[in-house]
Amino acid sequence: MSFENLSTHDGDPTAKGSGNAATDKFKGESVKSDTSKERANAIYTDLLAAIAEVAHKHQVTYDEYRVLKNWMIQVGEYGEWPLWLDVFVEHEIEEINYNRNDYTGTKGSIEGPYYVPNSPELPWQAEMPMREQDKAAESLIFKGQVTDVEGQGLNGATIELWHADEEGLYAQFAPGIPEWNLRGTIRTNENGEFEITTLFPAPYQIPADGPTGWFIDSYGGHPWRPAHLHLMVKHPGYREITTQLYFEGGEWVDNDVATAVKPELMLSPQPNAEGVQEVTYNFALDKED
Repeated sequence: MSFENLSTHDGDPTAKGSGNAATDKFKGESVKSDTSKERANAIYTDLLAAIAEVAHKHQVTYDEYRVLKNWMIQVGEYGEWPLWLDVFVEHEIEEINYNRNDYTGTKGSIEGPYYVPNSPELPWQAEMPMREQDKAAESLIFKGQVTDVEGQGLNGATIELWHADEEGLYAQFAPGIPEWNLRGTIRTNENGEFEITTLFPAPYQIPADGPTGWFIDSYGGHPWRPAHLHLMVKHPGYREITTQLYFEGGEWVDNDVATAVKPELMLSPQPNAEGVQEVTYNFALDKED
């Protein structure tokens, strides 16, 4: 593995603009942890030991070390730490937290860097906010039910749905797209049901003309994510589910750069009586501890 080309690319405002938008969004959140000093000490000690082990195993040179430092500075300058961490680390944290809590409800996936809270509220049966040009893309009816783990429908549960457009672009992270395009918060009916008309998102490259892309290029990887829907499902008293749903047979499903695809998260839309692609996916929420 060579880090040689991590520091030899010129910057591009597309990656930098997207990265800074993600960083500004994250910095605006209130984040905290009740981690004790003892636990922090144990984590940091093991982390540094792991870095030392890798450095000794591969006999890292000073040139490689300096390139790494320069690349880390560039990641910060481009605002890409949320992007890099969400692509390469978040899937491990999500899996750890699902497994250690002995959950039996619906599995989740990574949130990713493009979530924005407070999207417009929609009724249980609605169309996602979209431009006229978006309506020319292939339609998708996404429906289902939110229940507890016993199968009882949860009235008034909220489903925050957001996804890329037919060109793989996200509102608020790409220029020229209305603020809440393909972003909405759906509230379920008395049976916990929802039915949303939207469009098929496209696969997309994560911003590859900045430090995260240079990192991927350095080991001969690719920057592509398969087409997917993002969802955040909530109901008071129940564990929140954050997930992504993918499409069977879709490009990059078997080789996702973020390693976030799971068999339980696959959708298989079929044409309904009107010829519109339709799919049902249900969510079962665990009770909060």
